Amino acid sequence: MGKKTNVAIAIAAAAGAAWASTKALSKPLSRTAKEALEYNQPIILAHRGGSALAPECSPSAFENAAKLGVHGFEIDIRLTKDEEIVVFHDEYTGRVTNLTGRVSDYTLEEIKKADLGFHFLDLNGENSFRDCGEQIMTLGELLDKYPQMLINLDIKDAPQSYEGSLMPSKLWRLLDEKQALQRVVVTSFYDEQIDRFNLYAQNTVALGAGEREVRKAYTAFTSQFKHLYHPKADVFQIPVRSNMFPLDSASFIKFLTSLNIPVHYWTIDDPVVMRKLIDNGAKGIITDRPDLAIEALKLD
Repeated sequence: MGKKTNVAIAIAAAAGAAWASTKALSKPLSRTAKEALEYNQPIILAHRGGSALAPECSPSAFENAAKLGVHGFEIDIRLTKDEEIVVFHDEYTGRVTNLTGRVSDYTLEEIKKADLGFHFLDLNGENSFRDCGEQIMTLGELLDKYPQMLINLDIKDAPQSYEGSLMPSKLWRLLDEKQALQRVVVTSFYDEQIDRFNLYAQNTVALGAGEREVRKAYTAFTSQFKHLYHPKADVFQIPVRSNMFPLDSASFIKFLTSLNIPVHYWTIDDPVVMRKLIDNGAKGIITDRPDLAIEALKLD
């Protein structure tokens, strides 16, 4: 054999030895079961209350979704100027309300004057919610009104911002006060916010996966070193694709499920895609069309 062949064989042997040694020394640990994620059938979470049917994050949206029979809500949370946690997605208020400026520019009393139906168009293209009293809700109000619902909370304030620095501790205290620790999932695109919250929660609350955690899992899944992945999340709530990478394969779902991590997909409004994802092993659908999801999944 030539020199190049010998080198290639040596590299392959070294790689094989490395794989064998890590396989022997490292065993993936399944996540401890969390009460919030103990369900026996796929679930439907209304995205911002079901924002195709009523103004996003509005009282009407949540009430409509609850009446349809969803299992819970997927919401975003932000901090106001006077440090109240409100249910709102955007940093700036102008896309959906008649206000301008950032959420954190307003006190709770001031932001309650915003009209959540100001820009909303229903499925017929009509603005049927303007000036109908659709107010921004606090997280506390939502928790009180729907004690039976699973609520997925996405921390939107960036960790380097003043509001973001306060949010993890504020959120922990509110959830503890409302005795809601076992019926929520806390997540964020910012892994740091999840980690900060968990300093208080100490793994007693179900945690979602931030962008970094999703990348770690997918990298491990596509390599020969799946056994080196040790999850920090209790549930993955992900899109079907991230950049060029498909995240909806049955094999990827199976990999996560083997670690006791259910997978929920957002934001899915096509009934055919919903059914395919559930058939592939997904445990939840996050949707703006809870009406279609209820019918597609035939859930009670």
